[in-house]
Amino acid sequence: MDMFTHDGEAAVVQTLPLFEMMRMRAATTARRHPRQGFAATDPGTRMRWVNQFTHTHRRLGPEDREVVSPNNDTVYSNAWLDLCEGPVVIESPDMGERYWTLGLLDAWTNPFAYVGRRTTGNRAQRTLVHGPGWRGTVPAGVTHTIRAAGDDVWLIGRILVEDDGADAERVRALQAGLRLVRLDGTDAAMRVDTVLDGRDTRIPAPDLYRQVVDAALRRNPVPEGERLAWPPAAGALEAALPAVYEGLRNAGQPHDLGGGWAIPVMVRTHWGDDLLTRSRIARNFIGALGIDEAMYPTAEVDARGEPLDGSRRYELRFAPGRAPKVGAFWSLTMYRRSDCLFVANPIARYSIGDRTPGLRHEADGSLAIRLQADDPGPGANWLPAPRDERFYVVLRLYQPHADHLALRFDYPPIRQA
Repeated sequence: MDMFTHDGEAAVVQTLPLFEMMRMRAATTARRHPRQGFAATDPGTRMRWVNQFTHTHRRLGPEDREVVSPNNDTVYSNAWLDLCEGPVVIESPDMGERYWTLGLLDAWTNPFAYVGRRTTGNRAQRTLVHGPGWRGTVPAGVTHTIRAAGDDVWLIGRILVEDDGADAERVRALQAGLRLVRLDGTDAAMRVDTVLDGRDTRIPAPDLYRQVVDAALRRNPVPEGERLAWPPAAGALEAALPAVYEGLRNAGQPHDLGGGWAIPVMVRTHWGDDLLTRSRIARNFIGALGIDEAMYPTAEVDARGEPLDGSRRYELRFAPGRAPKVGAFWSLTMYRRSDCLFVANPIARYSIGDRTPGLRHEADGSLAIRLQADDPGPGANWLPAPRDERFYVVLRLYQPHADHLALRFDYPPIRQA
């Protein structure tokens, strides 16, 4: 943390993940419960429901502007667990052979556990999640038990969907089978005062920052082995907050993979003592899961190191037998650089991958993907680019194989065609 040496900056770097997680809790929890109604009658209230799933029921498209760099492969199921009144049981239905995952992040943004295809399988299951102080008896019928380090847990779910029609309806029924209950089977939903306006993404005021961090620390102790640098000296937050928040925008470098590819996030289950990277990810990529579940190599430049631009035509060619190696699936997604969103196009294609209907391999087994604004004609694997605008692509790898995890995979550069 050498770049942040003034009074209070180390304290902000350490605790910023806590504040940002509480901001996300305020932004992504529901005001209304399907049976119990609104958490409070006042429209301006910060009261929200936790221990309750919220879902998206369709894949996101160019008309969706709330989330930057969204995926076009899955729908989302989101919940915040509050364990202060005891354990919560996650009930999940039989998912068939479909890819799905529920990633659990603690309040310090550590992606510490998973429920899903890779870790617990696809059959119907009941997973008990409890806080550090619980010493009760695990009831019959619970298939898995997870211990959380604190009382607040963000549950980020993804379920693979093949289309926006019949398969989306099948997935909607699976989402309806996700439930959060108490040990006795009753609804676990409860009201909490989130304090924050989750839509306000500005640098927080010092008094609000301290209030939120103090409350979060009471419920989520500092990770084991980490010395708490909180609270800062009186008055130090006023200068430290803008310095850290603005500095983290460009702090650190992604992991370079060669050929213009890089990985912005590399974490498995815990950030350990790398507090600066933990804070940078909380500021810029909050909600990142561990690389064992998914990796996101990203390219913003071509083989010459020049920015990718829709005024040019490009080709990404995987040599025979050298396509991405995954246990689930992979996809390449296109984003406009100016706003980090999908690019509207005449074939309504925002990603291309191993599940794309009609994907064509060359006679020698290689796979060529064309990245350009103009239609390259029949027989080409086309991912449309924005005309005369810069763009970037993300190669999503779900359940990546060892060559990817060890950064041994040879990612081909994007060449001008």
